[in-house]
Amino acid sequence: MPVKTLRIPTPDGHSDAIAATPDHGDHHPAVLMYGDAFGIRPALRDMALELARHGYYVLVPNYFYRHGPTPVVDLPDHIAGDARTAIIDQLMPLIHAHTTDRVHRDADAYLEFLAAQPEVSAGPVAVTGYCIGGLLAVRTARTHPDQVAAVAAFHSPVAAFHSPVAADGLDSLTELTAQVHFGHAETDLTPEALTDLNHALDTAGITHTSEIYPGTVHGFTMADTDAYHPDAAQHHWDRLLALLDRTLTS
Repeated sequence: MPVKTLRIPTPDGHSDAIAATPDHGDHHPAVLMYGDAFGIRPALRDMALELARHGYYVLVPNYFYRHGPTPVVDLPDHIAGDARTAIIDQLMPLIHAHTTDRVHRDADAYLEFLAAQPEVSAGPVAVTGYCIGGLLAVRTARTHPDQVAAVAAFHSPVAAFHSPVAADGLDSLTELTAQVHFGHAETDLTPEALTDLNHALDTAGITHTSEIYPGTVHGFTMADTDAYHPDAAQHHWDRLLALLDRTLTS
């Protein structure tokens, strides 16, 4: 399956990105994948290829492109221990600078790009995200209800709000029309906070699954980190692929 390197025009410049495409067929449903803060690297490329193997056109942008092309910080082959902490310290200013306005401008550009690709079939798209990418995925789904049919977020904490994907407040989730799956790390969310989050989703009438993955820590899907949990990562694939199958395929 081919992986292409791209430069996507945005109101603020050009976002570098990769796109993974199936090696069969002409038109495919699209998935916009926001990676974790560590950015595009072999582990994330492998995740995009996994989705492409299941028949999806997968776009993975470098949402920190305003600070340079990916990787915006030097990364070891395995992200663990003190090195992980130091890298996160480097990335925190970039995370804080990535305002809601920037997210919205970029999301417009990414979705416009997908709609223009000849390999992408007509119809809705899905958005998935990891770590801060989960928050970006939810913001994208909220502001593009006519385009986004499904949104998934994994190990995506925003501690100040006691729920992982509601940095704009639980009430903001009422703006979602997409079907939802949230997969939370055990260390990122308390059972009480999960109850509050799921109550907000229920009250809003959102079709969803939202659960804590047992025995996990933040980053459990990422195979190149010390947080990786193979069983939880497989469960994430099962949940994500089922969501995509319900919403993007006929």
